[in-house]
This record gives sequence, C-alpha cells and structure tokens, in this order.
Amino acid sequence: MTATSPTGTIRQIRKDLPADLSASIAVFLIALPLSLGIALATGAPLQAGLVAAAVGGIVAGWLGGAPLQVSGPAAGLTVVTAELIQHYGWRTTCAITVLAGLFQLGLAALRTARSALMVSPAIVHGLLAGIGVTIALAQLHIVLGGNPQSSAVANVLGLPAQLADLHPAALGVSALTLAVLLAWPWLPGRAGRVLRKAPAALAAVAAATAAAALSGLALPRVDLPSWRSHALPELPDGPVLGILAAVLTIALVGSVQSLLSAVATDKLIASERRTDNRPPRTDLNRELWGQGAANIVSGALGGLPVSGVAVRSVANVKSGAVSRRSTMLHGLWVVLAAGLLVPVLDLIPLAALAALVMAVGVQMVNITHLRSVTRHREILVYGTTIVAVVLGGVLEGVAIGIAVAVALALYRLTRTRITVERLDNGAHRVRARGQLTFLAVPRLSRVLNQIPHEGHAVIELDGSFMDHAAYETLHDWQDSHLAHGGSLEVTGRAGSSARPAEAVPAAVPAAASGGGHADGSHPADRPRRAPQRGAHQCCRPWTPWQNHCDHRPAGTRTITAADAAEAAAAATGAQAQAATEQAGSPAPRRRGAGQLANGIGAFQRDTAPHVRDELARLAREGQRPSQLFLTCADSRLVTSMITASGPGDLFTVRNVGNLVPLPGAESTDDSVAAAIEYAVDVLQVDSITVCGHSGCGAMQALLSSTPGAPMTPLRRWLKHGLPSLERMASRHHAWARISGRLPADAVEQLCLTNVVQQLEHLRAHESVARRLAEGTLELHGMYFHVGEAQAYLLSEGEDFFDCRVFDSVGQHA
Repeated sequence: MTATSPTGTIRQIRKDLPADLSASIAVFLIALPLSLGIALATGAPLQAGLVAAAVGGIVAGWLGGAPLQVSGPAAGLTVVTAELIQHYGWRTTCAITVLAGLFQLGLAALRTARSALMVSPAIVHGLLAGIGVTIALAQLHIVLGGNPQSSAVANVLGLPAQLADLHPAALGVSALTLAVLLAWPWLPGRAGRVLRKAPAALAAVAAATAAAALSGLALPRVDLPSWRSHALPELPDGPVLGILAAVLTIALVGSVQSLLSAVATDKLIASERRTDNRPPRTDLNRELWGQGAANIVSGALGGLPVSGVAVRSVANVKSGAVSRRSTMLHGLWVVLAAGLLVPVLDLIPLAALAALVMAVGVQMVNITHLRSVTRHREILVYGTTIVAVVLGGVLEGVAIGIAVAVALALYRLTRTRITVERLDNGAHRVRARGQLTFLAVPRLSRVLNQIPHEGHAVIELDGSFMDHAAYETLHDWQDSHLAHGGSLEVTGRAGSSARPAEAVPAAVPAAASGGGHADGSHPADRPRRAPQRGAHQCCRPWTPWQNHCDHRPAGTRTITAADAAEAAAAATGAQAQAATEQAGSPAPRRRGAGQLANGIGAFQRDTAPHVRDELARLAREGQRPSQLFLTCADSRLVTSMITASGPGDLFTVRNVGNLVPLPGAESTDDSVAAAIEYAVDVLQVDSITVCGHSGCGAMQALLSSTPGAPMTPLRRWLKHGLPSLERMASRHHAWARISGRLPADAVEQLCLTNVVQQLEHLRAHESVARRLAEGTLELHGMYFHVGEAQAYLLSEGEDFFDCRVFDSVGQHA
C-alpha cells in the first residue's frame, strides 16, 4: 500500500481549493440571513445565531463525519430553544446547550447513531411540519408589525387583533421579501441566469433592506450590540427534571435532524457525482461526535444549539464543494462578517428576517412528505404528530407520535378478517385477510371447523406474517381434513389462483407463497393421503433440481441409506428397486444432452401427470397471460419460481440486460418490439414488468466498456443500455435505491437505474402509450437480488430525497 506523500496532499489541496472556496461563499451568503432570522425567531440575542453558524461550520465541519454537510442554527430547533429561553432565560439555555452536546458525545461513544434512523419517517416529517407551523404562526405577527405570543395557540388567537392593527411599513417590507424570495428562481433570460447565482434568501433580504433604507421607513432593525457585552452561559437554575428533559430534547431532536440530513446529503452526492469524484461516505457516529463538540463550543460561547441543516448542505453540494474545507471556510466567513459587517447588518429590517423565517417554516410542511406518508398509510401518525407538536411542544409531540405509531402497528397486526363461503361447485373457500397471529387463532379455528370433513376446501391467505400458533392451527386442521378424506387447495393473495404445475406435497408455508394443492395433485385425481414429511415443504418443487445441479465433482456424491429409503417410499415397482440399489454407490454427474434428457425424463415422470389436464385446457382455449414479463437471460433467474406462476400466467421475453430498445433505435432485429406489440395489442395483457437482477453481467460490461473497442454483436446490443448509464450519471433524474439501504456498488446502482430507464423506453412504444392513456395497462419495475433470494418492487413516485425506491416483497418475521 503506497502512503500519500505530503507533497501530494498539498497538491490535492491546491487543486480542490478553488471549488471549496466558491462553495463556501455561496453557503455563507445563505447562512448569514438565515442565522439572524432563526435567532430572531427564538428570542435569543442576534449574535447567538452568528456564533452558532461559525461554530457549526468550523467545529462540526472539522470533527464531523459528513464532509459536505453544513451545520449551524436550524429551524428544527427553533421552537424548542424559544420555549427554553422563556422558561429559563438565555444564559441558562446556553448551559443546557453545553449539556446537550455532552450527551451527544456519550451517544457517539456508545455508537448509537444509527438507532436514530429507526424513528418512523412519519413522526420525523410530522415533527418538522409541526415546528414549521409554529414558526410560521409566530413570525406572521412580526410580518404584520406586531410581536409574537408565547405559544402557537396564543398566536392563532391573537391574529384577529393583529390584523386589526396592521403596520403598513412592516407589511410592505415583508411582502417585498417574500415576492423576491419566490420569484428569484424564475428570473428569465441571460440576466436572470446570472442573477440566480446569488442565493434567493440573500437577494430577498438585500432587496428589502435597500428598499427600507432608500424610502426612509421607520422600522425595527437588526441591533447587534458590542461583543464585549455578549452573554455567556451560567449554571442551570431550575427543577432538575425540567433541565434533564430540556437537555434530552435538544440532544435528540438535534441528533435526529443532523443524521437524517447527513444521509440525505450522501444520497444527493451519489446522484450528482461519479464514483471517482465523491468524498467518503458519512460516518454517522463521527458526525454525532462532531455535533456534540459543536454544541459544547457554541453553548459555551453564547450561541444557539447546532445541528446539520439540509438547505445549506444541498447548496454546498450543488456549488461544487469537494471536501470539508468548504464548510469550515463558510464558518470563517461568518466570523469575519460578525466582526467587520456589523454596520451593514444593522440596516436589515426585522420584518425582512421574519418573512424569510416564515417562508422556511411554511416549506417545512412538505407536500412530498405528505404524499409519502399517505402512500404508506401513515397519515394518522403524521397528522397526530403535527397537532401534538403545535399544541403541546416538541417532546410531547414526539411521544404522542410514537404512541400512535405503535398503536397503529398493533392494530394492523391484530386486524385479521377471516370468512368462509360455499362455492357453486360445493367447495368451501376460507379467506384470511391480514396477519395471522395467536390473536386470530380462535376465529381461524371456528371457521375451519365449519368445513365438512370430506369436502374440498380452498384456503386463501392474504398476509405477510403467520406466527407459530396460527401455523400449528392451520397445519393440524390440514392433517385432520386430509385424513378424513377431504381435499385441500391453498392460494396466496386474492386473485392468484392455484396452479396444478405447483402440485407437490406442500404444507401450509408453501401455500403462503402463491398456491398449490396441499396433497400434491389435481383435484380430479387427488389420492387420499396425508402430506409427506421430511424435507422443507417450501423447497419441495426444487428438490430434484437441487440434486440435479449438484456442483460437487462426479463420483464424490453418494446416496445414503436414508436417501434410498425416501426414494423408495416415493416410488413404485422397478423405480423403488432401482432407488434401493443406488444406495451407497456414486452418482455420476450428467452433462450436455445427458443432463437435458435426465431433466426431461424427470418432468415426464413426476410433473407431467399433474399438469397434463391444465395444459390440455390451455391448448384448447389458447393463452391468456395476465402480464408481459421482460427480464434478463441470466440463468439464475427462474421466472416461474420467483413469481410463483404457472403455465399461462406470464408472457416472458428474455434478453441480455433486460433491455427495451427505443422505437426507431439502431438495431439488428425487432424481436423485443414485436413481443411488446403482440402482448399489448393481441394478448391484451394487463401489465408489463421489467425485472433486473443483482450481479448483471450486461451492466458490468456497460460500466467497463471502453470507447473505440471493436464492435461485436454483444456490444451493438448493449448500446441500448447506454441511456441507463447516462441516467445514473445525470443530476436531472431521480436516483434509484433499495428501501432501507444504499446500493452496494456501482453495478447494483446501474442495475436499479436500468429498470427505471427501460420503463421509460416502454412508454415510448406506441401501443404501450395508447393503453396507458386509456388506463388499461400498468407498468411495474422489479429487482431480484440473487444472493439474498429477495424480490423488490419499484414503488410509485419518489421519496423525500427524490429517490426511486424498490421496496422488499414477502419478507417474513
């Protein structure tokens, strides 16, 4: 391993310094007015905002684990800090900030940073939205020319009186600030592109300050007293429990906000930059350590609490910062401004800062958050947390939000609907909707006992979890039902019918995965016998395949006496004798034509008798698949296995890289387009699924391709994957990721992105576009992780961090 020389380090610093310097100035211009505005909103001395901005930039930037995250006074802590100042005074609040920093250091030492990410996003979004509502209500009074009240409720009740006593000067300056703030990103023309390089917040405050100064309006303005009289902390004086609660609130809220902001910054960097141009990934425990140190220093110097700030971090990344030096330089510029620009800062009207902070508060009620929690059915938790934060405070709001989230989870876990109905053919269908736990066992047992012993039953399980008590109940009833001469068919979610192709000896767990007959046969010719025991029932369809594809060298695998006994029990006549004779003898491995013949023979012997009737029906009636399934030609993807489908379910198209060439693109054949047209227009499928997978060789080839290489058939085909490569490198498209984690490497990132891009290509096909417009066709994205045997489905829309998310399917506790 080659060590980095001092000369190389200095050369790298000189190379990166221009980009870091430019980014630090952009962040400083955003941080300066916001720091003053947040200090005004909390009721703290205005210098406290500058102290926190400087310390957050220098200390947290130097010690933190997120190189490009910018820390400072944050709107998320405004309400908490304002309450502390009202209760304990400013100097005691500074001491509480120091204690909160020490608590954060303790959390970092215990390496608990990732535990903060366990909090439900609905609670976090509701907390931020509630804080935003409280901030906006308080600052609205200053915008109208008055003074805010002590609580959100008091601010609402005081609005009628404030509206009756408007101050036109303050209202005019605030309106100008908001107008510039909203219009700045939309300035047209070449001049607009130049002006937009300045931050909108700075432009809005500067315009309002200039207008107030030129018009000579008499307005309350920023008043920065001498730094010699700056207030420093004093020992806390108050109830111990109250002080402890305040310390915990500052530490926990600040930590969660900082860590979530760090994760969001990492995702933004990954979507904006190539792998070779990215800083190291965030070390969350180190980031928590840096935040704790920054709060200790800020509180000791009389500053506001510090946390990571998403707005400034986004500006830092988008301005081209490449190292933590940009964050530290921004803190240095704040120090210089606090010492040299006091006369200029004293010209800023307080109404302009209040309008700026009010706009930040309104933006904290994020429509994207609302759509996300609604899609995940967490709107009750989100709304309750907002109301609780506004009415009771941050700590109370979070506690109530957690309580509602736990209650909702328990309700969903216990809300199981079990019904039974008699079908026209005399069979009974039992439907179980929801999670089958021990709480549902009495209802399940009561319903199952209503089914006649000798009748045919269809058990339809629509849930993602079955505990041991429910499993035993269902399994025992199955054994009893079959022993009394009954027959049984188990299906998965509603609408997924059992297929005779899956007819193998299966216990209840196999049923949950998609369908099959519990006794291993078609209803018409099902023998009266109990299910076989021994091997795991879920794997029964793949047991012959597992033996067939054993990768041990030929001659080393032997069949034990137990193997022979099981084979003899499953066979008859000559088959049983042959199985017994093979015990203890080597099983030569067959390859090529011999392996193919062996597999065909196994199908004709074991499977064909069970599927013959179903295939005969399909031969008479023709195929009517429900979806077109487009996936990679990779041999590890067995479509019928991962989708629990059977004959007639899927119209499958496979090619290298699961690519969908754009219409009119240069191509040597139109096979994919022809299959799409046939499936959509002739077969009238209801949906199209594009399925990628981990470790795709085509995606690896795309990543490692070199310009100018000789053109081969494979290279010509992979040209259809270049848009996926461009999408992954583009900053204008949403990033694709798996729910709960970041992509493992660039190959996985491209595999996920390729699924999203090929769905876009599908929409360009005329037949697909027409059916989508009619609302008669759906498009789905899917990703199969081979090593984990885990399928992921692409969720609708984008999440809070503008990512396309693949959610896991069918995981059991």
